[in-house]
Amino acid sequence: MKGLHLLIFGTVQGVFFRKSTQEQATHLKLSGWVRNRRDGSVEVYVEGKEEQLIALLQWCGQGPPMAKVIRVDVGWQEFKDFFTSFEIRRTE
Repeated sequence: MKGLHLLIFGTVQGVFFRKSTQEQATHLKLSGWVRNRRDGSVEVYVEGKEEQLIALLQWCGQGPPMAKVIRVDVGWQEFKDFFTSFEIRRTE
């Protein structure tokens, strides 16, 4: 079990990125959160099995159909076991 922190840049707000990320993470049995950032990026923190985290990372590199991802900053972290579900958080 590991943690993964992502910052996703491009056309990623207003294209259902957060909701689609939540659906993907839930499908992959991952927990954590997603939120928009004031700079126009999307931030994700997610925990779970490494194989499922890699699958979500790959999905975030494309995003939902209307998104245009230009860069994903990736930070692997230790598993903290803070979450029981995957939620959409308010913009920060």
